[in-house]
Amino acid sequence: MPRKISTQSLAIALVIALMVIVTRGHHFASIDFLPSASYAAFFIAGYYLRSTIMFVALLALCVGLDLAAVTWGGVSNFCVTPAYGFLLPAYGTMWLAGRWTADNTSWEFSSLFKLAGVVVVASAIAELFSSGGFYFFGGRYANPTLVEFGTRLVKYYPKQLEAIAFWVVVALIAHVVFGLAKRSIHEKA
Repeated sequence: MPRKISTQSLAIALVIALMVIVTRGHHFASIDFLPSASYAAFFIAGYYLRSTIMFVALLALCVGLDLAAVTWGGVSNFCVTPAYGFLLPAYGTMWLAGRWTADNTSWEFSSLFKLAGVVVVASAIAELFSSGGFYFFGGRYANPTLVEFGTRLVKYYPKQLEAIAFWVVVALIAHVVFGLAKRSIHEKA
């Protein structure tokens, strides 16, 4: 029998969906000064929303936004290649890293180092899947080489890591703020 989704989980899911909708690429709802939330959204969803159905729903949202942007939004289809499927293991890596973090960290200051390490390693693996898949299997580069890919990785990965770190820190701050508010409400009751 399916488990009932809590109000808190639904609220988190809606916030994550909104993050993705507002920041995903250059489409109708893009806010240019916010970094892409896609990788971080999967990490955060893996942490808070453990259901595989939520992973599939978030994946469907991302694919749907891309499809709408390319089909009706006038966005270039340059990135839509046979390598688009490499986003599945990239996002899956971030999701699983979020789940692992939920199971293997506590809310102590010392856990921040573990969180940072997990985010760096998972995002590097996700970037290898995503960018590596596109570079080597996307058919956009005539003679792909490891050296050229390494150059591109060094150029683009830091910006990707910066975006992920931004959203993970936002989620961390929100978690602490809501936790303190909840504690305050319970103490007053």
